[in-house]
Amino acid sequence: MKKYIAEGIGTFWLVLGGCGSAVLAAAFPDVGIGLLGVSLAFGLTVLTMAYAIGHVSGCHLNPAVSVGLFAAGRFDSKDLVPYILSQVLGAVAAGGVLYLIASGKDGFSTAGGFASNGYGEHSPGHYSLVAALVTEVVMTAMFLFIILGATAKRAPQGFAPVAIGLGLTLIHLISIPVTNTSVNPARSTGVAVFTGGWAVGQLWLFWVAPILGAVIGAIAWRAVKSDED
Repeated sequence: MKKYIAEGIGTFWLVLGGCGSAVLAAAFPDVGIGLLGVSLAFGLTVLTMAYAIGHVSGCHLNPAVSVGLFAAGRFDSKDLVPYILSQVLGAVAAGGVLYLIASGKDGFSTAGGFASNGYGEHSPGHYSLVAALVTEVVMTAMFLFIILGATAKRAPQGFAPVAIGLGLTLIHLISIPVTNTSVNPARSTGVAVFTGGWAVGQLWLFWVAPILGAVIGAIAWRAVKSDED
């Protein structure tokens, strides 16, 4: 039970820190942190939680990561559903806290997207469904490849959180304009349920594409890893 609670708290922090930076700080007049700041915020949530709970739960914080680790033979199937449920609940709780904070400002509305992921007219750069699908699959595949490589037995010890956190930062730097960057179904769900409407309608893509990408990343890693890893 402790590892499930840890996953819930960790995913709560990821969504509150990452999406919170996008909703509250990215467009703040004159001193907003912009896309670079939001990218760093997502990376920092994973970096900090990896050190905080990595020894408790492995710090997945992401249903796609849990599925990818299972596909790579690194995760027990009996924990898969409880991990995913814990991650989604933590994400929705964070979305609720963020909504309470953000709605304290006069004129607040979720019409701006509330950091939700989308494609077509709801993509920050108005990218198509196909572009969004390819982006999410490829970015998640690379994320899993980084995670599996950085946590392998022969990898430098103690540095995996840095590589993974910076990897997620880079992924956001590339893909925020396309989909607002998901690579994490829980992160997408946590804010979509408060945005409603189109965000819920497009949520399917941000479950299907990251999970598919995670499996591809796991297969790619198994193709190159050594027997010692």
